[in-house]
Amino acid sequence: MSNETNEKSNSRSTWRATQVYVMAVVCFLVGLVIGYLFRGSESPARVAQTSNPAQMSSSMGSMAMPTLEDMKHMANKTAAPLLEQLKSDPKNGAVLIQLGSIYKSTHQFKDAIGYYNQALQVDPKNVPLRVEMASCMYYIGDVDGAITQLQQALQYDPRDANSLFNLGMIKWQGKQDAKGALAAWHELLKSNPQLSPERKAQVQKMIADAQMRRKS
Repeated sequence: MSNETNEKSNSRSTWRATQVYVMAVVCFLVGLVIGYLFRGSESPARVAQTSNPAQMSSSMGSMAMPTLEDMKHMANKTAAPLLEQLKSDPKNGAVLIQLGSIYKSTHQFKDAIGYYNQALQVDPKNVPLRVEMASCMYYIGDVDGAITQLQQALQYDPRDANSLFNLGMIKWQGKQDAKGALAAWHELLKSNPQLSPERKAQVQKMIADAQMRRKS
């Protein structure tokens, strides 16, 4: 009995360590192109834990660099119980968001977009969710789609700091539109006086960088 308990405990520990490792790899792959001023809005739902963590591939268990296929396999395993739940409740927004978060966290951005899009059909005014979807679109190269989602988010909440921040980043990095980026960031500072000095300095530095690029 004790051996079984130890095996389960070791499996859970391996899974948690693997999750941390995979997320670190994802962060490296994605980079710091776009981000969030308010971390509480980073994810609209907590990613579900897998119901069978022991069934990890050997490459994941040994902490080798996971491939996209490895991460997709992990996402599918984690998503399986939620997909079953969705069969009887296909318009469950919370489950759809959770599925999107699972696939986003494992770099499966197209799958994440599909679930986020379904969730937005249930709750179109979910601004943090549109920010999430926009980031996924940007990562697959759909710059115009990402901008559209952020502009839609700003129609529901014109002062949303994360939408304005990411809109500026995507216009600057994805469109080389320094003028558009500056407009978004100036509006961000104007409409969000509650920003911490650290966050305000971050935006001001990006404004200065964009202004220098316009002059060069």
